[in-house]
Amino acid sequence: MKRLLLIFTIPLLLLLSGCSTLKKLGIIPSELEMALGLKDGLTQGLFKAFNAFADPNGNPLVRFAFPGEAEKIEKILRDLGFDKTINQVTGKFTKAMSSAVTVAKPLFIDALKNMSIKDAAKILVTDNPYAATDYFKQSMKPGLMTAFRPIVDSTIKTEGADKEWSGITNVYNSIPFINKPLEKNLTDFISARVVDLMFVMVANEEEQIRSKYELRKTDMMKKVFSYAEQELKKRRM
Repeated sequence: MKRLLLIFTIPLLLLLSGCSTLKKLGIIPSELEMALGLKDGLTQGLFKAFNAFADPNGNPLVRFAFPGEAEKIEKILRDLGFDKTINQVTGKFTKAMSSAVTVAKPLFIDALKNMSIKDAAKILVTDNPYAATDYFKQSMKPGLMTAFRPIVDSTIKTEGADKEWSGITNVYNSIPFINKPLEKNLTDFISARVVDLMFVMVANEEEQIRSKYELRKTDMMKKVFSYAEQELKKRRM
C-alpha cells in the first residue's frame, strides 16, 4: 500500500510544484552545488596534470620542445653535430618545467578556489564538453601567467638550462639565411606552454568526467554531472 501511495505521490508533487519542489527534494542541484561540482571536476583535472608533469618521461606532451618550427630547428642543429647538447638542454628544460609545476601547485589550486563561477548552470548544462575549463582559463590565465613567470625563470637558472640554451642560440642564429632567429630568453615561452598544457589536460579530464560516470570521484560531481547529462538528453529529444 505504501509503495502504491509513493508511486502516485511523486508525480503529483512534480506536477504541482515543478522545479522548486525538485530542488527542495535535492534532485536538482542548487547553483552553489553546481559551482562546487564544477570545481571538483576542475580540481581532478589539475591533479592529473600535476601527475603528468611529475613524470615527464611517461608523457611526451609535457617534454620541452623547441619554439617555432621545432622539428626543422632541431634537425638543423643535429645535422651540425649538436646531438649531445640538444639532448642535454631538452632534458634540463623538461626538468625545469616539471620543477616549476611542482613549486606552482598552490598557485593553480588557489586560483581555482578563488574563482567565482557565475551562471554555473550554463557552464554545467551545455554541449561544450570543455565549458568549465574554458571559463577557468579565461578567468585565471592572466593572473597565473604573472605569478608563474618568476618560478619558471628561477627553475631554468637552477637547472643551468639558460646557459645551455645560450650556446644553442648562438650557433643557430649565426647560420646564414635563417628566417627567424631563436629567442635567447625562453621564460615567457615556457610559462605560456606549461600553463596552456595544464589547461589542455584539465579540458581532457572534464570531457571524460562529463561522459563517464565512473570518473566522477566525489558525490558532488556525481550529482551535478549526472543532472547535466539528463538535462542534455531532454534537450536532444
